[in-house]
Amino acid sequence: MKELFPLKQVNGFIFSLLLTVIALSVYFLDMSFNVAMTILLVTAFIQAGVQLVLFMHAGESEDKSSIYTATYYGIAIALVTVFGSLLTMIWGYM
Repeated sequence: MKELFPLKQVNGFIFSLLLTVIALSVYFLDMSFNVAMTILLVTAFIQAGVQLVLFMHAGESEDKSSIYTATYYGIAIALVTVFGSLLTMIWGYM
């Protein structure tokens, strides 16, 4: 019976709830902008990793290296797009 219980998923759900409570505490506690944004970004990236590995089963397939490679490529493209937009529209470089 123990092998049928989804212990990893339950632990991941509890960890996701804990990360959500930490991120929600930023709203209720009076923090500076830099501290609040750091906490929110760190919890968001950890939450995304937990969701990807535990609930989307990224590490359980035969082709997990290509899944992780595509994920890293998507993150790189997103970062280039965001920072490129900031560079041209806000910081004034063209």
